[in-house]
Amino acid sequence: MVVLSQPAALDHLSDLIKACKPTSLFTGIPVVDLSDPEAKHHIVKACEDYGLFKLVNHGVPLDFMTTLEAQALKFFNLPQSEKEKAGPAEPFGYGSKRIGPNGDVGWIEYILLNTNPDIISPKSLSIFKENPEIFRDAVLDYICAVKKMTFEVLELMVDGLGIEPRNVLSNLLREDKSDCCFRLNYYPPCPELQALRGRNLIGFGEHTDPQIISVLRSNNTSGLQISLKDGTWVSVPPDQNSFFINVGDCLQVMSNGRFKSVKHRVLADTTSSRISMIFFGGPPLSEKIAPLPSLMAEGEESLYKEFTWCEYKKSAYKSRLADYRLGLFEKSVPMMSNSQF
Repeated sequence: MVVLSQPAALDHLSDLIKACKPTSLFTGIPVVDLSDPEAKHHIVKACEDYGLFKLVNHGVPLDFMTTLEAQALKFFNLPQSEKEKAGPAEPFGYGSKRIGPNGDVGWIEYILLNTNPDIISPKSLSIFKENPEIFRDAVLDYICAVKKMTFEVLELMVDGLGIEPRNVLSNLLREDKSDCCFRLNYYPPCPELQALRGRNLIGFGEHTDPQIISVLRSNNTSGLQISLKDGTWVSVPPDQNSFFINVGDCLQVMSNGRFKSVKHRVLADTTSSRISMIFFGGPPLSEKIAPLPSLMAEGEESLYKEFTWCEYKKSAYKSRLADYRLGLFEKSVPMMSNSQF
């Protein structure tokens, strides 16, 4: 478990300590009511302006969220030796502190699971060992409900864009070979933060999500921050009853840059633990990722080279968290001459 026994131990975690300007809770996060007849337009505008929005009246039963959170906390509170039987995460299973293979670390413990019921990692069996039926059922109930909600969000998004077919995005996640995954993140409290004198401990470093879409639910502990278009970091007010939906890199490409993959991070808290649940909607590995033709205006150039999700996933896995992963897949579009305006 990532626990410090004394403030002096912070000296050994210099990679996690970052000087961050104090941020107040940002009140400008768009809120989308899934039951609102105008939801499709609000979703599109939020994805254009922020790459993220809060979803309310989403239809996912509250007890699915609270039951899964309780089961996850039981796991994270097990002795370290028990948790490590489900690790290391390669990529599925239990992980602690290390994020990916390239040196990124965080004040975090996590479980990463494949959401395809036909692909069960042996390490998952260790995760579910303590309460096999309760924990596994809680995960399956939650994922099933969140998937259904995500399909609806993506179809409303397509409606708002005015293109067809309306399942052009949702079908990529519905396919049997879709590459979706589910992550439970646990950020232990860190009382030693008081010794940092204005600096912060990074729970999860700044990054964008490479998939199409991410669906986050967390408890009422703050820590999530997003970067606005001008580079300013702002704190997202927590809301344990709602979901935060954010644009991933693939969706940025499929919209030809109209939607922006939001850069975000998590900072550790002094006294309260944070637990979050994230569903990552990824397409099949062989799926070609390129701007949707129905979204392209006549004569509009693609900003990106075509790639498969497998190619992009491998490239992202080789990068550091803060790297601009899409940079390798951007192509320079010739500037228009004055005579063309």
